[in-house]
Parts: sequence; structure tokens; C-alpha cells
Amino acid sequence: MRVITRAFPVALALLAALNGRAMAQGQKLGYITSSILLEQAPGRAAAESLFAREAAPVQAQVKRMSDSLDAMVATFQKRQPTLTPAQRDVQTKEIEAKQASFQQRARDLQDRQQARQNELVQPILDRIKAAIEDVRVEGGYSFIFNADAGSPIVSVDKNLNLTDRVLAKLRATPAAPVVATPKAPAPAPSGVTRPTTPPLD
Repeated sequence: MRVITRAFPVALALLAALNGRAMAQGQKLGYITSSILLEQAPGRAAAESLFAREAAPVQAQVKRMSDSLDAMVATFQKRQPTLTPAQRDVQTKEIEAKQASFQQRARDLQDRQQARQNELVQPILDRIKAAIEDVRVEGGYSFIFNADAGSPIVSVDKNLNLTDRVLAKLRATPAAPVVATPKAPAPAPSGVTRPTTPPLD
């Protein structure tokens, strides 16, 4: 599962300047690396494993539909020279209709998979945010920034890095168990079928 990484709201470019100003005002600043937190968060591996298991049958269904459509097109192309213009027109429309049906079904399945992925990831993100807030409150930090890859920070005091503290806080709290979605009754076959070919004259 490619877990979605959500950027925490930060103003990274200002961290170095803010640090000097905050120290003068008696404020504390720190930063975390959100990608490390997400990668090492308890429950992530279980969520990825469950998502992969649930996604496999969906991917197999999409492949069957695609293979069926490919076979339909190949059969049409092979027989095309022997068909009358009317027969070609009928079969072309059948293929186009099946292709549109396949694309809609694939979109629906993809949307459901995305929603399920979000459902599995959201509790992990919530726990990360809660752990960051706990560290901020306990340490008396005014701001905690995200210094993940791609941030405009070019130099920062590594003593301000709170990633390990947040990880310790996450590991001290048991992760909620990931629950598989209940199995729905097997749907009626939704793959495409070969067109019925009118008898040749």
C-alpha cells in the first residue's frame, strides 16, 4: 500500500529566523520529520498488509475485465475483413459500450480502494498528530515544524529535532487494531463478454 503522507501545516522557510526571535521572547521551537513518523508509526505495517490483502481480489477483477475486453477487440480485428459494414458497425458499438462500462467500473473500484486506504491511514495520522501535540505541550514548545525532505530549511540545530520523542510517545500508546471490511456477497460477473456475432451471409 502506498500510504498517503499528509503534510502538517508548517511555515518551514521561517524556522531559522523564528528560532532566534522565539529564543529572545522565551519561546521554544522544535521540528519533526513526518515521513519518519509515518514510516515507523505502530500499526502502519498491519494496515499496509490488510490493504494489500483486500486490494488483491479487486486488482484481479480489473485484470479479468481488461483481458476480456482485449480478447473481444482481438476477435473483432481478426474477423473484421469478413464482416459486412453493418456487422462491423454493430460490433464496434458493442465494444465501445463494453469499454465505457469497464472504465466506469474500474473508476468505481478505484474510488472504493482509495476510501478504504484513507480509512486505514487516518487513525495512524490522528495518533501521530496527537503525539506531536503531547510532546509540544509537555516540552513547552510554541511551534513544532515539519522538516521533511523537500522543505526549504537549509540549516537547523539538530537539538531541536523532536522526531524521536514523538516516536517514543507513539510507541508508548498501543495502536488500535486494524479491522478487515466484512466480506460482501460475491457480485454477479462484471467482466465484458464477447459480442454476439450475426450469422454471415
